[in-house]
Parts: sequence; structure tokens; C-alpha cells
Amino acid sequence: MDSQVIETASSLSEENTLVQGEQQATTVEEPVAEQKEADVAEEQRKVYQTKKEVLERVKEIAHAEEAPQKEEVEYLKTAFYKLHIAEREAQMKAFLDAGGDPSTYQIVPDEDEESFKAEMGIIKERRQQQFREQEAEKEENLKKKLDIIEKIKGMVTSPEEASKTYQEFKTLQQEWREIKAVPAEHANELWRNYQLYVEQFYDLLKLNSEARELDFKKNLEAKTRLCEAAEKLAEEEDVISAFHQLQKLHQEYREIGPVAKELREEIWQRFKAASTVINKRHQQHFEELRAREDENLAKKTALCEKVEAICAEENKSSADWERHTKEIIDIQAEWKTIGFAPQKMNVKIFERFRAACDTFFANKADHFRSMKDTFKENADKKRALIEKAKALQDSTEWRSTSDKLIALQKEWKTIGMVPKKLGDQLWEEFLGACNKFFEARNAQGADQRNEERQNLEKKLGIIEQLKKAAEEAGSDLQTRVQKLIEEYNSVGHVPFKEKDKLYKQYHEVLDKLYKELNVNVAKRRLNNFKQNLKQVAERGEQALDNERARLMRQYDAIKQEVQTYENNLGFLTASSKKGNSLIEEMNRKIQKLKDDLQLVKEKIKAIDAENAAQE
Repeated sequence: MDSQVIETASSLSEENTLVQGEQQATTVEEPVAEQKEADVAEEQRKVYQTKKEVLERVKEIAHAEEAPQKEEVEYLKTAFYKLHIAEREAQMKAFLDAGGDPSTYQIVPDEDEESFKAEMGIIKERRQQQFREQEAEKEENLKKKLDIIEKIKGMVTSPEEASKTYQEFKTLQQEWREIKAVPAEHANELWRNYQLYVEQFYDLLKLNSEARELDFKKNLEAKTRLCEAAEKLAEEEDVISAFHQLQKLHQEYREIGPVAKELREEIWQRFKAASTVINKRHQQHFEELRAREDENLAKKTALCEKVEAICAEENKSSADWERHTKEIIDIQAEWKTIGFAPQKMNVKIFERFRAACDTFFANKADHFRSMKDTFKENADKKRALIEKAKALQDSTEWRSTSDKLIALQKEWKTIGMVPKKLGDQLWEEFLGACNKFFEARNAQGADQRNEERQNLEKKLGIIEQLKKAAEEAGSDLQTRVQKLIEEYNSVGHVPFKEKDKLYKQYHEVLDKLYKELNVNVAKRRLNNFKQNLKQVAERGEQALDNERARLMRQYDAIKQEVQTYENNLGFLTASSKKGNSLIEEMNRKIQKLKDDLQLVKEKIKAIDAENAAQE
């Protein structure tokens, strides 16, 4: 009987040695597993499109019965403020694009943010309460386990009662297994003391052979079931779930007593082999995840470099600013399609990208703010030239006044840009004053008629070349046309009575050529508008409605302007010398406004279609 007791104690000692070694290996992996699980959760989380969605989820968590999970709460906080910052940036950009002064811009209070902070305060208090309860439970569990150790210790000090207290000992072991976590700083010492007195109890235990064999058999059956369960986990599609289920199986394996000595190594190797399969799948999964994250980081770094390169480029005109703005908006859209970067770099790379974008748009705002002052200065210069031209328009000193007006026209060309609508008005006023003088001079300048006739022949010849160019086309068409236009413009005046007819012929052939050379502007603008509708919709629920309201106001304004021109056209006749050209020019303006009106109508239809698609 003594030999049986010695063998039993030895068996338990070897089994515990194996289990302790296996436990240490598992414990090393657990913090990594928790981090990997957090990475996967982040990879698979819902992508929130609006602050309202985030707020609704936060309210659910704040008032739900289950305890708040730290990872999800942190993710919701990041998601909310990412959307919140993007919304404020869009509001400021719209303010600046509309000509607002950055120094007067004020951030509008956000009710959603106040609600979000209030709900997060509730969650914080609940999590603190949860933490306090968990710590209290751990302390209570520590007391329970210390009490069990004391009871087993008492059994060890009464060797003559060991056989009688065996069932009580088994009950204490079961109670130990059912007690959950204890404070981390006491866990290792607690486990060592427990193992020490369990082994001492087995050293004193004098079981009969049948009881020992029955115990070994039950332990073997339990461990065999765990091996089968571990082997079945290889078929589990969810790698993370399989890994965590394996950890639970390892915990159960540690709690089961020894098996017969000749089967001990065999059953352990079987369980270990099944565990290796799951661990390798788990490791491979996260290696692939890390590889994707590294690839995403490389892509995002490249986008940062693109935006930074654009910021470094010189913008010589408003067209350059608009072209670069479109490029950055396209890059921002591409950024949204790329997944997460490694956790330690994810925030840093986003801050780098946002800083580069912010720099560009801040510089753009400064540029257009300074352009307003430049436009005003240029407009004042042009108005001064108009006054000078009007002062000369009735002069009969043909030679000297011609030289003065030509000098004014040259000076006009040196003045920079002004807004297009104002520029057209100023140019018409300036040109009218100049034309009044030159028409009077031409009427009196019989000696100039031969030169004007020659000029007419030259311009007709250039028109014929333009017609021929339109028929021949070719890759160098634009160069040839530009050269002929410059040549046409360099030719002097033609007989006044031929002016309108020549004007009509020249612009008819130019219109045909421009249709060959240029994509229809209205169609291109409409296509760009439709492509940007998704981005407009992402700004918030009212973004599309606000855009539609703006377009309706624009539609009404253009419609009113068309009516005004058409009314004015009714008062004009072709009886005056310049009546034909003036009527034709006004008709061109009316047609241009109608084209703009049709474009606005198509944009409104596109918004209605987008709203219908979202519903």
C-alpha cells in the first residue's frame, strides 16, 4: 500500500510539472493574444458614416444592462471626433470658399458633441463602477482560495485522516476550479502554495489500488475528451474563436488530475499536437494582418507625400489652385478606401495627412483673400482708363487721339484680372468709348479706305484658311488655329459696312473649330458635379438639400437675367450702324445664359436622383 501511495504522489508531481510548464507558455502568449484580438476587432468593426450613428450606439451602451467594453468605447470616441473634425473643416472651407474672412469665422456650438460628452460621462462612471466591482470580486476570490489552501493544509497535518478526507479534498479541488480571477500580484504565489499542499496531501494519501485506478481512468477519459475537442477546433473557420476556445481547454486540462504513468506522455503529446495546429493558424492569421497593415501604411505614406508635394508647388493662377484642389480631394477619397495601418502608426500617419491637407487649404484661403484686394485695385485702374477713353471719344484730332487710345488699349492689357462678370462689363464700356472715336474717324478717313479694303482681303483670306483647317483637322490643329487667330487679330481695321458681315463669318468658323477642339464645358462640369455628389452627401443629412436650395436660387437668378436681356433686346433695332453686331452679341449672351440655366437644371435633377437612391 505504501508503494501505491508513493507512485500516486509521484504521478501527480510529474503531471503538475508538465502542466506548470504548459501553463507558463500559455501565460506568455495571453497579453499578445489580447492585443491581437483588439486589432482584429478594430479591423472588423462597423464603419460609421455620421455622428448621429455613433451617438445612437453610445446611448445604447450607456443605458444597456451589459458592462461597457473598453475597446468599443475607445473606437466610438475616435470615430465621433474624426467625423466631428471633418465636419468643422468642411464648414470652414465652405465659409472661406464663399469669400468669408477667416478672422471673423466662429465655430458653431454642436448639440451632438454635448450629447456625446454627456453619454460618455455615464459610460465612464459605469466602467469605473465595473472596475471597482471586479477588484472587489478578485479580493473575495483571493480570500476563498486562501481558505481552501488552509483547509488542505489542515488535512496534510493529519495524515491518519487522509483517506477519510479524500472526498472532501476532491470537493475542495472542484471549488478551487470554480473560483475565477484573483489579484494579479497574488496569482503566482497562490498557485504555488496550492500545488505544494495538494502534492503533500497525495504523498500522505493511502488509497487502495482500485480507487486509484478508477481515478486514473476518469482523468484519462476527461483528458481524451479535451484532446478530441482541441482536434476538432482545427475545423473552426474563426481563427480567433478557435484560439480562445483552446485557452479554455488548456485551463480545464490543468485542473484534471493525473493518468496512469504509462499513458501520461502519450495523452499530453496528443493534446499538445492539437494545440500546435491552432496556435500556428492563429500566428499565421496575425502575420497576414500585420502584412496588410504594413501595406496600408506604405500606401498612406505615399498619399501624404503626394499632398506634401502639391503644397510645395507654386500656384501662379486661380486655375492652378482649383486644379490642385481637385487633386487633393481625389487623394482624400482614395485615402478613405485604404484600411488601417499598424496601431502604433495609425494615428501618426493620419495626423501627417491631415496636416498636409490643412496647410494646402489654409494657403488657398490666404491666396484668395489677397486676390480680393488685387481685383479691387485692377478694377479701379480699368475704371480710370475708361474715364480717359470717354474723355477722348468725341475728339476730332484723329492722329494724336488714335495714338492715345491705342496706348490706353495697350495699358489695359497690362492690368491684371478682375472677376469675369465685372471684367466683361468694364471691357464693353471701355470698348464702346474707343469704338465711338474710331468709327467717327473711319467715317472721315477716306484716305484710309484703301488700307481697310486690303485689311478686309487679308482677313477674308485668313477665314478661308480657318475653314480649310477645320476640314483637314490633324494633331496640330490647335497650333495652326491659334497662329491664324493671332494673325487675324494683328490685321488692322476693315471697312465699317463690312465689319458685321466679316465678324459673323469669322465667328461662325471659330465656333465650328472650337467644337472640334474643346469638350463641351457644360457637359464636363455636369459630370464633375455628379462625381462629387457622394462627397457632398457624406457631409451630413442636409448637405444635398442645402446644395439643391443654392442651385434653385441660382436658377431663379439666371432666369431673371435672361428675361431682362430679352426685354432689352426688344428695344433694339438693326437700323444703327452697329445695331446688327450689338443684337448678335446680345443674342450670344442670352444663349450662354440659357445654356447655364439648362446646366443648373441638370444638376438639380442629379441631386434629386441621388436623394432617391439613398432612400
